[in-house]
Amino acid sequence: MILAAGRGERMRPLTDHTPKPLLVVGGKPLLVWHIERLRAAGFTHIVINHAHLGEQIESALGNGAEFGVSIEYSREVSALETAGGIATALPLIDAEVFTVVNGDIYCEYDFSRLAEPMARLAAGHDQTHLVLVDNPPQHPKGDFVLDDGRVTNTDIPLTPHPSRLTFSGIGVYHRALFALTPAGEKAPLAPLLRLAIEAGRASGEHYAGRWEDVGTPARLATLDEELRQHHAA
Repeated sequence: MILAAGRGERMRPLTDHTPKPLLVVGGKPLLVWHIERLRAAGFTHIVINHAHLGEQIESALGNGAEFGVSIEYSREVSALETAGGIATALPLIDAEVFTVVNGDIYCEYDFSRLAEPMARLAAGHDQTHLVLVDNPPQHPKGDFVLDDGRVTNTDIPLTPHPSRLTFSGIGVYHRALFALTPAGEKAPLAPLLRLAIEAGRASGEHYAGRWEDVGTPARLATLDEELRQHHAA
């Protein structure tokens, strides 16, 4: 599943007329970068949720045939936050364990690396697996502590923890994680992750490759220039 329902307030005025996941970097919309990498890793059925200007997303991507995948859409009248969006889309997801990626990030992560955690979650050992990245300048304190492949702590103290990393927006989840989340209602993901962590059912990995939270027009422009130069080289 690709999450694409956010309003993108920090990206205004760009997002007044274009959904944030359709903003272009390096000649392609952010969503297309994700779809191509997911397809390369063997993911062929993709669910995308949307709200703000969602009809543009459907018009741009269609049923996914152009990209070698099958795309279904979970339409939200207004954005339901992460857990609410996932819970609402569950009828379209035909698996007990599935991968979710934020549509408004750029990353060069190899999604085939998720085969092992997906199998582990399917066997009932965990409820979530989180891909964590180095803390970016705009989020220096990070989100979670990673200790020998386990996500063990979500407290954020006043000073940064040397083992605390930032959640990339890429995760693997078991349907059971959303068992008590009503469809069609707003619900954040963080409380569900904390419950799984406290129960010892959250694994994680550190991805040190290229990852960008495209959160401002300036970061978008910088990333676009870097990618264009790289692909022109």
